[in-house]
Amino acid sequence: MNLHDALIDWDEPDDENSNTGHIAEHGLTPDEVESALFDGDTTFDVSDSSGRPIAFGKTVTGRFIAIVFEVLNIADPLIVRPITAYEVSEPRK
Repeated sequence: MNLHDALIDWDEPDDENSNTGHIAEHGLTPDEVESALFDGDTTFDVSDSSGRPIAFGKTVTGRFIAIVFEVLNIADPLIVRPITAYEVSEPRK
């Protein structure tokens, strides 16, 4: 999966149950999440707990994170909506 040209759907931070507020609870910013989603080395899978797509990648700040998201529009333009994101241990190579 390549999300490089995708549009990212963010809520206003002060909206109740916003995705921006939820990632902030995990100490992340939208810029960090987007940088990981757009990185060419990011890998994708399906979340065991939610069944949603999940991405694993590095942020511009060097943190390794998991991003659970949903695809809102698969046509052009591709639109994805992060649900949550949190720091995880980087897999050993």
